[in-house]
Amino acid sequence: MDLLTALVGAESRSDPLFPEPFWYQFGYPIYGLNQTLKGDKEPVPDSFEGYVNHGFKASSPVFACELVRISVFSEARFMYRELNRGNPGDLFSSPSLNVLRRPWKGATTGDLLSRALLHADFAGNAFIVNLGSRMKLLRPDWVDIVLGADSDSIDEVDNPEADVIGYIYHPGGRNSSNEPIPYLVSDVAHFAPIPDPIASYRGMSWLTPAVREVAGDKQATVHKNKFYENGATPNMVIKGQWQEPELLKKWTALFRDQHEGEANAYKSLVLGAGMDATVVGRDFQQLDFKAVQGASETRIAADSGVGAVIAQLSEGLQGSALNSGNYQANRRLVADKTFRPLWRSFCGSLEPIITVPRNSELWYDARDISFLQEDQKDAADIQNVRAQTIRTLLDSGFTAGTVTKAVDADDFALLEHSGLFSVQLQPPGSSLSPPVDVPPESVSALLAAGWRIVVKPGETHE
Repeated sequence: MDLLTALVGAESRSDPLFPEPFWYQFGYPIYGLNQTLKGDKEPVPDSFEGYVNHGFKASSPVFACELVRISVFSEARFMYRELNRGNPGDLFSSPSLNVLRRPWKGATTGDLLSRALLHADFAGNAFIVNLGSRMKLLRPDWVDIVLGADSDSIDEVDNPEADVIGYIYHPGGRNSSNEPIPYLVSDVAHFAPIPDPIASYRGMSWLTPAVREVAGDKQATVHKNKFYENGATPNMVIKGQWQEPELLKKWTALFRDQHEGEANAYKSLVLGAGMDATVVGRDFQQLDFKAVQGASETRIAADSGVGAVIAQLSEGLQGSALNSGNYQANRRLVADKTFRPLWRSFCGSLEPIITVPRNSELWYDARDISFLQEDQKDAADIQNVRAQTIRTLLDSGFTAGTVTKAVDADDFALLEHSGLFSVQLQPPGSSLSPPVDVPPESVSALLAAGWRIVVKPGETHE
């Protein structure tokens, strides 16, 4: 039995949630999105390709939010981080990280990060294979996640003992003539930052809950374009008495030719006897179009995790949001709740295909990411507090090497004491120099010269 047969199994096990066999319920989310809007609309298909073509490539708010995500996420670098009794320590490098720095020919770490995040954001999952000298990202909608368990009493998807035992990649798609390629769990880095609540073995796209907002925003854009195509005038109903249907058709065609379209905008409307024009619908001012479309954009930005302020959407560029302090607060919020968890999750996902040194973990180096840099005043304040802490610890007698490590790791358990006390760090009972008898007339001169005068017990000097 080959690996592919072992992974798939001899019998078809059905997923109770979907009619297809369970192993075809791969990375990207498959959810029923019942569109209720009527008329000329273009729904967003609930698939990786649909999210990319109808969301990322066709929706301006989605593109703006995703551009922020990949721009910031791709700025990180990979390092190893020491673990001291479970606490994080120093960052260090190793030759085993070279494959992440040059994942494939002509690519950098940023290319790997940006493409992996695009897969995870629109398919819910990113699959990365380490081929030794290079990395390979598998197209997520061509990957099957294979589940398995020792017990066959119930379906694998419902079996609490079922685990992911492998992946099957279909080059060119399932309908191609290419032979599927099986992979074991240890061969694939599976990055799924947002877990699917109904299927713990896969992730879901952040765009899934925002699909209706994306569809509504696109409809609003279509409405706006139609308004301008109609000469930037509202809809009208022309009433009159028409005895012959053919005459009505000819008059309607003539009216549309002379009064509809941008070339006929603002022309005077001349009607005959017994005819009346009535405006129907609303114009942009009556509809408060900016507020309506802006609300959809804000909800899309919230689902993306970057917010309207950072994504530079209309509702984020007005009022108090423009204040420097509010922008800084929004930036820290986005960094703490969106990007740092993403980097942490991605590092954990890569560990199965990277040789990590003992007592260490794969980590990200955020020191060169401008988005995470505090302003100069905050940075100076932070450095000042650290310097005061280091000075206090040194004055207390702790060794210099352990002081810097403890402050960097925020772990005072790393401190080691020198056994010396006081500011001069002298052994108990010692002095800087042996006692010297000094005539009283020389005391003032010696003190002025900076000497330290030690007076024996029982002696007095004036």
